[in-house]
Amino acid sequence: MYNIMTKKEYEKYAEKIAPKSNIVRNTARAFVVGGLICVVGQIITNFLKSKGYDMDDTSNLTALIMILIGIIFTGLNVYDELGRFAGAGSIVPITGFANSIVSPAMEFKSEGFIMGVGAKMFVIAGPVLVYGISASVVIGIIYYLLNF
Repeated sequence: MYNIMTKKEYEKYAEKIAPKSNIVRNTARAFVVGGLICVVGQIITNFLKSKGYDMDDTSNLTALIMILIGIIFTGLNVYDELGRFAGAGSIVPITGFANSIVSPAMEFKSEGFIMGVGAKMFVIAGPVLVYGISASVVIGIIYYLLNF
């Protein structure tokens, strides 16, 4: 009636039908796109520094502008295509973090602002925030205790 596969049979089947990825090509794409995103950030930083902003303000404004670029590209459905092409090269920079928040919010907008946008906005980024904040608290406590 039903053909039940063992774990090993399923692994063989999945390996056979899964598309093969070109590691060299994917790594090169990620490197180039991630590098270009960083170049854009550096251009923004250099521009702001040339306008007389101090380094703290320049860093904050650069991050803000890069997040805004990520949000706009996500809203225009450009960032999804960039992600398919570049993989981790588009996910690792701060623009990828912006994409991980905006994309689910856009997807669930039809369910309303509370149960859609509000509830689903941090589905992807939420765990990153939780563990990032938790790790920083633990490291901060350890640092404080070691320097007390």
